[in-house]
Order: sequence, then structure tokens, then C-alpha cells
Amino acid sequence: MPWIRPDGRRPDQLRAIAFQRRFTQFPAGSVLAQFGQTQVLCTVTIQSGVPRWLMGKGQGWLTAEYRMLPGATPDRQSREWLKLSGRTQEIQRLIGRSLRAAIDLEKLGERTLLIDADVLQADAGTRTTAINGSWVALQDAIAQLIDQGELMESPIQRSVAAVSVALIEGEAFLDPNYPEDVKADVDCNVVMGDRGELIEIQGTAEANHFTRAQLNRILDLAEQGIIEIQAAQQAALRAPS
Repeated sequence: MPWIRPDGRRPDQLRAIAFQRRFTQFPAGSVLAQFGQTQVLCTVTIQSGVPRWLMGKGQGWLTAEYRMLPGATPDRQSREWLKLSGRTQEIQRLIGRSLRAAIDLEKLGERTLLIDADVLQADAGTRTTAINGSWVALQDAIAQLIDQGELMESPIQRSVAAVSVALIEGEAFLDPNYPEDVKADVDCNVVMGDRGELIEIQGTAEANHFTRAQLNRILDLAEQGIIEIQAAQQAALRAPS
């Protein structure tokens, strides 16, 4: 029997998207990103200086931290203190890699952009939501540097957005929610730039294999979704904050 989406969406339909800028007061950039029931607070802090291994090279750095808050899921998760789980480390590295692909680090100068992605509520797609919201927050952080006269032009070279696609019973579904994520035979996270260039693909067969033709379908759906997400990002930046 074909899979019927629990929320009634078409296979190629994203969840409802919202980017609420200036969500908190103190960071240079702060966005509450929402994809359906998933909510991630994305903030950007600017620090002068770079890690020791970059000192004197005339370029900046961007790094990310990701955390799931204890109340983000139906069953409370303990806070990660001294030792991060492998999942947390992998996700924050993905966020960092994805956003570094957006920036000319030499134009940034010797300063560090710290991305914090804190999951307030999880209904699947937290890593992709974190990337999408953090890119919007990054725009606001860079605009602050330009307004303060610390940068003459933006070092942001491209839009970056991400989405998940699930393969369930042989069919691809865009932007799965939690029941679909659990059901999926294949889960694929795709990060792309604004000219269709691929930045990262994470595809895993959970319980079965998948074919090249199915991968092509996954990438086609992901590209379609990412174009819509980038339009939503730009609309959020044009709106009064």
C-alpha cells in the first residue's frame, strides 16, 4: 500500500516555513527557524581573532555548535556536558562546513563567526533547519559589521540551504516529519548553493538499498525544495525585522 503522508502533504511539498529574525537581543544575528513543528534557535556571535592555527594568515573562520534542548522531544533528553554524542558532533560539523561554503574567509578578515543552533522542538530535519536559519542569521551578523564600518563589503558569496528527502516504500518524500523519518528506508540530507551547486550529500540506507535512479529522484526533489527554501530566506531578509 502506498505511503500516505501523516499531515496530508504531497510528496514534493515542504512543511510550513518561518524565519523570525532578531528573535533574541544580544547576538549579532538571531533567527528562530521553523519547519513544521521543528523549531531551532540560530544565533551568530562575532569574535575578534581566529584559532591559533589561522593566526597571521589574513583570513577568518566560522564554526558551529549544535545542541538538542532537554524538552525538545517527547521524552526528556539529558544535556550533553563533558562528552558530546557522535550525532551532535557530526551535525555541528555539517552546519559549519555548509556555512563556510557561503563565505569568502579572506574578505571576513581575522575574526571568527560562532554559530549556535539550539533545537527547541524536534520533529525531524533539525540539522537542515539549523543550516537554513543560521544562513539568515549570518546575513544579519554581516550587515552589522558593515553598518559599523568594520567591513566594506559582505564576504557572503552565495545562498546556502538544506533539506531532507526520505525514501519510503520506494517513493521519495520531501522534508519528512518524524513519523516519516522513522519509517524511511533511506534518509538523505542535501545542502546546495543558489546556483544549484551541491555542497554536501548525506545519504544512508537505513533498512534497504537504493538505486541510482532513486538517488536522482531524491536529488531532483531536494533541488526543488531548496529553491523554495532560498526564496523564503530572501523574503525573510526583505521583511522588516
